[in-house]
Formats: sequence, C-alpha cells, structure tokens
Amino acid sequence: MNLKEFASRLELSQTTVSRALSGYPEVKQSTRDRILRAAVEYGYRPNTSALGLATGRVGAIGIVLKGGGEFGPHTSEFMGGLGNRLQKEEIDILVSTVESTEAEIATYRRLAASKRVDAVVLHSPYLDDPRIALLTDLRLPFIVHGRPQVEGTFGWLDIDNFGAVHQATRHLLDLGHRRIAFLNGYRGRIFAEHRQDGYQAALCEHGVPLDPALSGNGEFTDEMGFRLMQGFLRLEDRPTAVVAGSMMSALGALRAIRIAGLKAGEDISLIAHDDVFPYISPENLVPTLSTTRSSIRAAGARIAEMLLDLLQGAAPESLREVWPVELVIRRSTAAAPVKD
Repeated sequence: MNLKEFASRLELSQTTVSRALSGYPEVKQSTRDRILRAAVEYGYRPNTSALGLATGRVGAIGIVLKGGGEFGPHTSEFMGGLGNRLQKEEIDILVSTVESTEAEIATYRRLAASKRVDAVVLHSPYLDDPRIALLTDLRLPFIVHGRPQVEGTFGWLDIDNFGAVHQATRHLLDLGHRRIAFLNGYRGRIFAEHRQDGYQAALCEHGVPLDPALSGNGEFTDEMGFRLMQGFLRLEDRPTAVVAGSMMSALGALRAIRIAGLKAGEDISLIAHDDVFPYISPENLVPTLSTTRSSIRAAGARIAEMLLDLLQGAAPESLREVWPVELVIRRSTAAAPVKD
C-alpha cells in the first residue's frame, strides 16, 4: 500500500497523513490518533521518498568529523546515543569526514545545496568559530554540542565544564594540595577554555599562584596523558595531584605514575572527568578513580531529541541546556603528602 492508497482509505489528503506520521504539531491530535491506528491496522509503513515529497524532509541528520582526534571513544559514545534515538524515528545519520576547517565549511555548503539532510550537529565550538554564522546564513537547521561564545537563533547542549574542573580542583585544594597539574583539551576549544577558567578560579580562591608548567593540552588520549604526566613528574617541584580532562588521559597519567614507582592515591592524587564509558569503569581501576561524572552517550541522545523538536517547529532559543556535573570521590584522591 502506497501513501496515495492509504490516504484514500482514510479519506484524507496525502499531505495530512504524511504530516501526522511525521509528528507535525498542526495536525489535530484526534486526526493523528486515527491515522496512527489505521497505520497499525493496515500494516502501513511510509515510503521515505514519498514522505519527503509531502513534508520537505529527507529523513537524515548530518555530522561532519575531522580526521585524527575526532575519531575515538568519545565520538563513538556520542554517536551511539545520537544514533539510537534517531533510529527510533527511522532517521538516518549522514557522516562526512574531513581533514581541515576549510573542508568542513565546504561540506556544510554542499549539504545545504544538495538538501541531503534536514539538520546537522555542530560539535566542539571554538573561539571565533566561523561555522555558526555559515550555517545560519545557509538556513540549515543545527544544534551545537557545546556552548558557543556568540549569540544567535540556534540551540545547544553543554555540560558545566567550568564547574566540573572547579569542583575537582577545589576538592584537591581542600585536601591540602598546592601543586596541582591539569591535563586539558586544546586551547581555543570553548569547553577547554571553560575548564581552564574553572581550574584557575579554584587556585585563585585558595591563594595558589598559577604555574604554567603544570598545565598541558592535547587530544584526550592515553598517550597524551602519559606523555604530559611524565613531563610533570620530571619537574624539580613535581605535582602532588592531577586533574585529568577525560578518562582516557587519566589512564595515561596513571600509567606514567606507576612507571615512576609512585602510587596513585598515596604519593600523588588523581581525579578525572569521567565520560561514562561502558568498557572503562572508574570503580574497577586500582585505586578506584575519583571523577566528575557526565555521560556523553546521554548527551548524544538528548541532542537527537532536540533536533527532533527543532524539526517539529520548536523555537531554537528554547533548546538550550547546561547539565550539572556530579563529583564522585573514590580512593585515588587523598590528603597531600607531608614533605620531609
């Protein structure tokens, strides 16, 4: 049964049927309920092409990823949450991979011109980000994963990056630590700038001067955490505590600590921002790892819901959320060691 036949049986227009099945708010609820019941009764499943002609949608969401650092466990978790939620609405994800910002911008232009996606996810906004203005000019609907520094008619979802690192650093300061190292993301990314601000604010509140030698930046990988931690440990006045920006960089830091013959939770405290990976549990590490906890998979699912709301007519400005981050204390953080 095609759309024309199904609509004819209900004595409704094809446009009304398509809009009801797509969740458009202008269809009366009683009409929508009738159409949905009939779809179950007749076993009708809308043809994607026909649905697109009637509603102007193609049933796909776009996301553009840069090669290298943007392919990893964080991306996998985010895409899992995004994809699982969109799949329930039979919406596909079109993933494009690029090697530069220029190529990313060209890809957005191509997606807008070809009309192959209904909306896109813009991830990891950065300072002076040209992508937001571009998508606005292209009139391509989008939700930002992160909190942009610019105002505009778009929605976004972010965690409290400032609060996460501020809490973690303050916890270590309250334990008596004054030499606290920080493994952060690349500067220029807004989430990393917010985290840097949280780190510096906590130090300032406790009267601890900022030491640039105790901060390092890079992609959140095991190798990044290992390499930077080794550098911190070679300092004449090495840190007694470390804040790691992700579970992956924390694992690298933990490896460097062990190779140096030190014990985490005794000789040096370690706390990480935990993205809740199903295959790495902070409770199963030795020692168990203190974390600031938030789920990137849940963020992916929520952004999918925000995209659905956006496509159904929700005002973009109403789709803005900042998620709080929970501090979970375990055995990897302890009082600062007493100097001889």
